[in-house]
This record gives sequence, structure tokens and C-alpha cells, in this order.
Amino acid sequence: MENIALIDSFSEFKDDKSIDRVTLMAILEDVLRNALKKKYGDDDNFDIIINPDKGDLEIWRNRIVVADGEVEEPNQEIELSEAQKIEPDFEVGEDVAEEVKLIDLGRRSILALRQNLISKIHEHDNTNIYKQFKELEGEIYTAEVHHIRHRAIILLDDEGNEIILPKDKQIPSDFFRKGENVRGIIESVDLKGSKPAIVMSRTSPLFLEKLFEQEIPEVFDGLITVKKVVRIPGEKAKVAVDSYDDRIDPVGACVGMKGSRIHGIVRELGNENIDVINFTTNVQLFVTRALSPARVTSLKLDEENMRAEVLLKPEEVSKAIGRGGHNIRLAGQLTGYEIDVFREGAEEDVELKEFSDEIEGWVIAEFSKAGLDTAKSILEQDVNDLVKRTDLEEETILDVIRILREEFEE
Repeated sequence: MENIALIDSFSEFKDDKSIDRVTLMAILEDVLRNALKKKYGDDDNFDIIINPDKGDLEIWRNRIVVADGEVEEPNQEIELSEAQKIEPDFEVGEDVAEEVKLIDLGRRSILALRQNLISKIHEHDNTNIYKQFKELEGEIYTAEVHHIRHRAIILLDDEGNEIILPKDKQIPSDFFRKGENVRGIIESVDLKGSKPAIVMSRTSPLFLEKLFEQEIPEVFDGLITVKKVVRIPGEKAKVAVDSYDDRIDPVGACVGMKGSRIHGIVRELGNENIDVINFTTNVQLFVTRALSPARVTSLKLDEENMRAEVLLKPEEVSKAIGRGGHNIRLAGQLTGYEIDVFREGAEEDVELKEFSDEIEGWVIAEFSKAGLDTAKSILEQDVNDLVKRTDLEEETILDVIRILREEFEE
């Protein structure tokens, strides 16, 4: 009865899990041998016969018959008188095979054995899940919202595998309800103990790159190559694309007529503003394109220090910098160059750092983040716009404007 109960639990897993019969039998034999070692000290002289389909399980212990009183290894040897109780015509020196019932191991051992079996099968299953998702790292995956927590969303796929979408891997505008499908890339897969931790990301630049592959046939077919992607999730992204076929316009193919092709990607990313740019090895031209939609008047490169000085008409400066400094920051990340913006006719302008005796460094740094690093660049702006573009209080901004007017315009 105990044998059948064990096999029944074994069959439950065989039906539920994608585990082959040979592996299952190996796991069960391994678990049984561990139990035998614990009980008898050794398992080398035991034969285990398993038939999971019929529910048959047999354990046989093989021992050598020795004269009465001469047993030195009880697990390996049996007294003649004991052997003859099994079969009357046994003689000294012969081998005896005796069946061991699970009940002989004791009920506590049987319970531990069953738990060990369940644990081993879970461990095997977790290893398979780990391997499966490790191969999917960097690929788009879809799963359903199962549970919403403060710091993460727990997703389940069709096979019941748990996937974590942490808060910092979500686009700021993301809002999901239980039962909704969520797309992202499998960013990392790690084993925590014996359980795989699968992390999804929607903020990775790779997610945007894979969306291009999925949504734009020419990218999927390799006719267009995505060279680099940089993004501020939910706000803005820049994607550099190239084609080895001169007949294909990579930007036009990616964007589509009136943005028809890229619209689905923009919607997936919470209306993230995506600039698609023609890649070129001509650095000067690449930096100019990266600052789109601003039109550059002239550009000076310092290749050794990876810096670019860009001269713009006054009305183009705000376009180059972008809301919150996003455009210039992404242009720098895309090209690898630190970009300094200068206005035409601003020869008499003064850099903000020249006022470091009167304006605190962190305030100057905050203005610089928004691309405002000269006196005129600040004085030309409306106070309300400066509040929106920086994290500074209005009172602080007014103090800076007062200092600049006093010192710069006197």
C-alpha cells in the first residue's frame, strides 16, 4: 500500500510537469537510495525496480549467507538460520535476495521520503524553467498581471511561471489591472536558492529595439539595422538606424506613412516621443542629426575629449535642449559626445560658472542639466518656463536672475 501511495504522488508530477519518464525514474531511485543509505548505511547491495505506469515498486536487498554467529556486516551478510527462514535449502556462501517493503523503513522515513521526492521534482522543474528563460534573456515576452504590489507587479505566463516586473522597470505612465497582458523583455534570470527569479523590463533600450524588430518587417528581415537606442522611458527616445541597401530609406521605412508604422510602438511605450535618425560614421553629421529637430548652424568637434560645440540660432536653442533637457541629453548618449550649445550673436555672453562666488554650485548644476549654462540663456527665458525645466524653486530662480542682471548687464 505504501509503495502504491508513493507511486501515486510520483504520477501526479508526471502528469502535471513536463518531465520525461527516464528522468522521473532516476529521481525516484535517487530518493529511495538516499533513504536506504540512511537506514542501512549503504545502498550498493540493493536493487530497485520501478514501473511508474503500473504503480509497481520493488526493493531487493542482496546478502551473502554466513554461518550463524559469524555476521560482521549485517547489511551485507545474513546468518544461515535467518536465510533458511526465507528459503530452507540455502547454504553458506550463497546469495540471498530479500524484498524490502517501504513500511520496513518506518512511517517517518516514508513521509520524509515523499517530501524529498516532491522537493527533487520541484528542483528539477525549477532548473528547467531557469534554462528555458535564460535562453529568452533579451527577448520580448508577454504575461498576465496576477498580483499588483507596491514595488512590483507579479505576472504569470500561460504555463504558470512567475515573472516579476519591478516598479523601476515600468514606464512612469504604466497602469495595469489584474488580468491584463503585459509586454516587456526578459531582462535577467537568476537562481535564488533553487527557485528562478525572472525579471521583466519595459524601460530597457533593448525593449524598444526588439519592438522595432517585431513591428517593422525590414528590421526583422535584416534589411534595416538598429545601430543604437537611447531613451528616457515614457518621455523621449532616439533610435539610430542604417541600411546596407541604398534603395531603402531606413528612417522612412521605420516611421511609415504619417507615422503609421511607429505608431504602435509609441502607444506601447506610453506615447514616448521617438526620433528615428539615419546613422552615419561621419561624426559631425551624426551629432547634427542627433540634435533633431533643431537645425544646427555650425559645429566644432574635439574628438580627443569627445566634446562638440554647437552653434545655433536663438530660436533653435530650446529645440536642441528639449523639455527638461531630454533632447540634448539623449543626443549626447547616442553619439557619445558631450554637447555644448552656443547661440549665434552671444559673443558677449558669460558662462554661468563665472558667477560661482554668488550662485551655489548645485544651483548652477541644476541649470546646466537643462542646458542653461550661460547668463543670457537664463535671462532670455520666462520664469515659469525655468521652473518647469528645472527642479529649482521660483524664489531661487528669481535670486539668480537678480544676480545675473546686476553683474552681467551693468
